[in-house]
Amino acid sequence: MTVVETRGARKRRAITEAASRLFLSKGYDSTTMEDIATLAEVSKPTVYNHFADKEQLFGAIVSATTEQIDELVRTIAPQLAGRDLERELGELGYRFVKALMHPQLIRLRRLVIANAERFPDVARAWYEQGFDRVLAALTVCFERLTADGRLQTPDALLAAHHFVGMLLWIPLNQAMFNARRSVRTDEHVKQHVASAIRAFLHGYAPHLAR
Repeated sequence: MTVVETRGARKRRAITEAASRLFLSKGYDSTTMEDIATLAEVSKPTVYNHFADKEQLFGAIVSATTEQIDELVRTIAPQLAGRDLERELGELGYRFVKALMHPQLIRLRRLVIANAERFPDVARAWYEQGFDRVLAALTVCFERLTADGRLQTPDALLAAHHFVGMLLWIPLNQAMFNARRSVRTDEHVKQHVASAIRAFLHGYAPHLAR
């Protein structure tokens, strides 16, 4: 069934897309509501009809990006069936790195961190609705795999932190401080993920580690 976008929804989408482009290119402080209205090709009052102020608009944009995590969260449980754990963890790890290292998401991460003290609720919501949900889903899977004897995780949440940390620590820190390092070839990503998975299995599934 085709969903028809209303005129109001189209304007709201135009506003958020324009604001996102401007926040990421100019920064939060240098972007005005007038700038956003101009780029979105709507009137300034229209912007305020949808968003009370710039902070609310910023929060809406940040919140919307967590939807990109939904697909990852939904695929964690079926992906980790435990039949071929190294392959399954590798495939999931590849999806994590490709999704979370997207250049636009990296730029937004910088923007959220830069404004975290000013807008702590926005930063906290971004973490809780995104990264925290991934950790929670992984924790449930690791507890199940431990009960099945496939993993050895006395603290499944800590294991989830270790898993994601091994995947993201190197590329994420490089990308945060050097924009050029956020673009990586598929081959490089696969090699990095394979190395991280081997290290994880040595710690949490020594009977499977090579």
